[in-house]
Amino acid sequence: MGLEVKFPFLFLLLIPSLYLVFLYIRKNRSQEFLLIAGLRTVIFILLISALTVPQILLPLKGEHVVFLVDRSDSVQNGDALALEWIEKSVESKGNDDSFSIVTMGNHALLEQSMGKQKQTISEFNTKVDGGETNIEAGIQFASSLLPKDSAGRIILLSDGNETIGKSKEAAMLLKNRKIELDTVLIEQPIQEDMSITKLDVPPSMYKDEEAQIALTIDSNTNKSATIRLSVNQEDVLTEKVEVKEGKNVYQFSYKVEETGMTVFKGEVATENDTFIENNAMYSVSEVKGTAKVLVVQGKDSGQIETILENAGLLVDVIVPEKLPTVLSGYLQYQSIIFNNVPGTVISENQMNLIERAVEEFGTGFIMAGGDESFGLGGYFKTPIERLLPVDMDIKGKKEMPSLGLMIVLDRSGSMMGGKLELAKEAAARSVELLREEDTLGFIAFDDRPWEIIETAPLKDKEETVEKILSITPGGGTEIYSSLEMAFQELEDLKLQRKHIILLTDGQSATNGSYEDLIEAGKENNITLSTVAIGSDADRVLLEDLALWGSGRFYDVTDASVIPSILSRETVMATRTYIEDKPFFPIVSGNQNWSFLVENGVPQMNAYIATTAKSRATVPFLSEKEDPVLAEWQYGMGKTIAFTSDLSGKWSGDWARWEKWPAFVNHLVTRTLPQYETEPYKISMDKKDGNTIVSLESVSGNSLPVETAVVSEDGERIPTNTKLVAPGKYELSIPGTSGMHFLNVKQTDQTGAVHIYQTGFTVPYSEEYLLKGANQELLKELVDVTGGKELLDAKESFRETVEKNYLKQPISQWLLLLAFLLFFVEITIRRFGMSRIFGGLLKRAEPVVDGPSRMERLPKKQKITPAKEEEAIVTEAVNSPIVDNKDKKAKVKRPKIVEQPLTPEEKQDRMQRLLEAKKRKR
Repeated sequence: MGLEVKFPFLFLLLIPSLYLVFLYIRKNRSQEFLLIAGLRTVIFILLISALTVPQILLPLKGEHVVFLVDRSDSVQNGDALALEWIEKSVESKGNDDSFSIVTMGNHALLEQSMGKQKQTISEFNTKVDGGETNIEAGIQFASSLLPKDSAGRIILLSDGNETIGKSKEAAMLLKNRKIELDTVLIEQPIQEDMSITKLDVPPSMYKDEEAQIALTIDSNTNKSATIRLSVNQEDVLTEKVEVKEGKNVYQFSYKVEETGMTVFKGEVATENDTFIENNAMYSVSEVKGTAKVLVVQGKDSGQIETILENAGLLVDVIVPEKLPTVLSGYLQYQSIIFNNVPGTVISENQMNLIERAVEEFGTGFIMAGGDESFGLGGYFKTPIERLLPVDMDIKGKKEMPSLGLMIVLDRSGSMMGGKLELAKEAAARSVELLREEDTLGFIAFDDRPWEIIETAPLKDKEETVEKILSITPGGGTEIYSSLEMAFQELEDLKLQRKHIILLTDGQSATNGSYEDLIEAGKENNITLSTVAIGSDADRVLLEDLALWGSGRFYDVTDASVIPSILSRETVMATRTYIEDKPFFPIVSGNQNWSFLVENGVPQMNAYIATTAKSRATVPFLSEKEDPVLAEWQYGMGKTIAFTSDLSGKWSGDWARWEKWPAFVNHLVTRTLPQYETEPYKISMDKKDGNTIVSLESVSGNSLPVETAVVSEDGERIPTNTKLVAPGKYELSIPGTSGMHFLNVKQTDQTGAVHIYQTGFTVPYSEEYLLKGANQELLKELVDVTGGKELLDAKESFRETVEKNYLKQPISQWLLLLAFLLFFVEITIRRFGMSRIFGGLLKRAEPVVDGPSRMERLPKKQKITPAKEEEAIVTEAVNSPIVDNKDKKAKVKRPKIVEQPLTPEEKQDRMQRLLEAKKRKR
């Protein structure tokens, strides 16, 4: 047992304290003063000792050990070696020893909590991100498991290849806590690996330029490999090469034929390669030249491609099913046109990527109308609606026909998960599109129908949505009875439109006739559309049901399109979104379009009714003041909604107008972004696990900038941009490898906005480079903490240099004792020693035999007449005067014991008493 104080320098306070006591003693050296001075000295010592935070050290038995296991990707097949070491170590531990197991990669995780058990785990259960080795994080987490203010040991089982973090700094903290760090080297057998370390592409090029591309490959063996080079996801070169051990550089020439942001990807493939993560590298180049436009269209597209090409633009035309699924597929275009494209064939991910391209990178977007566009295309509450200047919903719905809608949804077990959740979300969107006067019913079925919402006019939309979202999956699949119930619910209702939507992912056998059921429903003006979800749905049956029911059949492979399908069906059921009465558009006087309409505008046949958003500009309106053409700025990009079509079927005389080509060309050029020509030099570095992107202004401009970084998947990456030097900016990006795109926006003193976009690659982690074990780092960690490199598992639980103690603070007890002594000191000063101790002596005085008090008085005591008279007067004055009226007053007089008097003395005394009373009156 020992004693430890936390703040020993506070004992210096004893010097002024004892000096004050000395000054106090100098005033008086009486016994009482000396006692008080002694008490004050003890009180000062106790209080100052309490301030130093003293702790009694109670020795503890046993050692505390944390096994920290490196499970990063560079330690392949190291789990078995680590578990074997831990098992042997635990076998040799004492009964009082305790241990814990922590695994680490990019982060640290607890595998087994601290305990004295003799058993250890047989396999690791935690899932570790092995893309990085963060020994610092592992040490910090492991140290938190050891008892506070107590010695312990951390045993690091690793190859020492730290890729992020600062383990040496963490080891210094261990030293301050008297925690030892031991290491166990996990060596890996020599393996073959080949990696691409560099892909050099010019940052900017011109169309038709012969670009020189250099690919660097590092290998630890001689072997053959295949090199592939792709541009914007299209393979342009495949070559077989002989790779030598060490560094290999291969150069290729490529004629750039596309403009815009171009993504190059280099790959290497070989047999028996250890890591595939280091076999690819990206690079980005901005190819200058003619603007490039992507036209997405289906049927009745018109001559849009020819018009744009005649205007000098490069045009790619694809069907909606061929839309890119990665962000780079859109960034190579300066504008995107949706020409009567239904949203039911475009996934939510593709819509999100288009939104990112517009908002973050300034890509233009145009949506043209038609019978499969805007609200009729199912874009309600989608990312495409967010970026457009119009809402798909019609704000005023009073002229719409009465509608009865029945949704029949499969809730069988096979719909569990994402399919059912998306179907419920889709139904909720349909509710929002309905008016309160519309009738809605909802049936969910498994092996029987369940009426979720009773068929009735819609009163409370929020309550209805809550009921729909509360649906849970059930059992089997039985379609006919549910469909029959839906027809029965609608057949007697007096409504102008009656429509049923059936969604299922399964098959169902029945004895009933679907065709007879639907034919009977058609007599009551009921239509039916069907949605087949997944590969197990009975597509033949569902397609027939839609055909018999005069509706539409949807074959869904991507469940994310379900919301678009249901919103489209809801809109189609009303059949009133199309305004098909010929009209002359009203021109609002917008200067950007005035040159086209100097001599008036031709007649249009039809358009889709929408509602302009509050910040949108509407150059052309219909006679009902609906937007025919609306535009606005969405983030970095410009978007336009043209609610008529580009084929001529709806636009009528506009498509035959002599200014039609100029109108279409102006429609597209209004959305083209304005980019700067290489205003920044870009470079990259790594720091603390993050990628640091440096932007250096060519002009030295130090104005604030706005940046946006988006990954290849369309996910926006959080960044922290700061000005570190005149004209130089740094962006800190979390260390996620892969292709990233950067957009920079800067506003100058005149208010002009300058935009620059580029791309960069965050390279793969150094975890995937075969560098061998880093024994030097492990040795440094051991030397810092006073540990050792372990070769024998039995040494794991050896005694630590610093003993383990349980620290018991005693400050509160010292304060309590000081308070008690302070109370004693106050008592002595208040009452004095004579009264306290004198009273105690009197109470303790023994009773002994002897003469009485009267007998101890002097026998011959002469009383002079003056003294006698004084005593009589005193007695008369002190004696109470009792009023005769207060007869109840009682006065208790003390008993006076007197010596016997002679008769003469009695008479003389009485006479003096009477005279004294007379004088008093």
